[in-house]
Amino acid sequence: MNIENITLPLFLPAVRMDRLAKAVGSGADAIIFDLEDAVGPDDKDTARALLVETLGKTPVRLPVLVRINAESTPWYEADILACADLPIDAVVLPKAETADACHDVSERTGKPVIALIETALGMDNAKAIAGACRRLAFGSIDYAADLGIAHMRDSLLHARATLVLAARLAGQTGPLDGVTTNIKDAEVITSDSEHSVSMGFGGKLLIHPAQVQPSRTGFAPSQMELDWAHRVLEAASGGAAAVQVDGAMVDAPVLKRAGQVISRAGG
Repeated sequence: MNIENITLPLFLPAVRMDRLAKAVGSGADAIIFDLEDAVGPDDKDTARALLVETLGKTPVRLPVLVRINAESTPWYEADILACADLPIDAVVLPKAETADACHDVSERTGKPVIALIETALGMDNAKAIAGACRRLAFGSIDYAADLGIAHMRDSLLHARATLVLAARLAGQTGPLDGVTTNIKDAEVITSDSEHSVSMGFGGKLLIHPAQVQPSRTGFAPSQMELDWAHRVLEAASGGAAAVQVDGAMVDAPVLKRAGQVISRAGG
């Protein structure tokens, strides 16, 4: 699977390799081995060593991503050197704030970069960063903290729209949205995923296996959406110059939207 096709990647702390089998069997699209937030300062070297050991002897049947520590940290250099030799599909760069930072990771590891936008500076440079990485992702919690705003949908509308626009201008697939902290309420997780879709995101970062299925439900089109899309495509297949579906004219943008709905369903 190309990283452009990843919808629901699941974080796994690199110090918790005992959870690897459960993570792989969760239904997630990829595993993000985390060397950053989920690992304390005293455990960074141990986590990196465990990652190298595990990937050296255990084949993972999903795309493998690694979130390294930020460029400003004392662990960045060692993380970069490790990723250059690991059989991974991409490096997730936290606190991505410049295009140069993305180029540095890509050039030194030889791996594609997923740029995690988590700060005001990173958001301000989103277009340049999108041009220097393979895909964007949103670190919504850190971003809200950096700006001193609430981690709520209304507060983050502008940020989400900015990232989606930057990705589109760079010719990328939709970014990966930030995490939902609730791991038990399926309705909340599904609703957050539906909001991600409505904003133009192509996926969502997950922090617990229990979030996978509710998120997948949220990213899938409803039966009502699917029925509408099929009606639109069927009506347009006749080649008539003017077509109406449900009392509305069908033109090129409507056809495109119908195709997007079918694509989300895996059709």
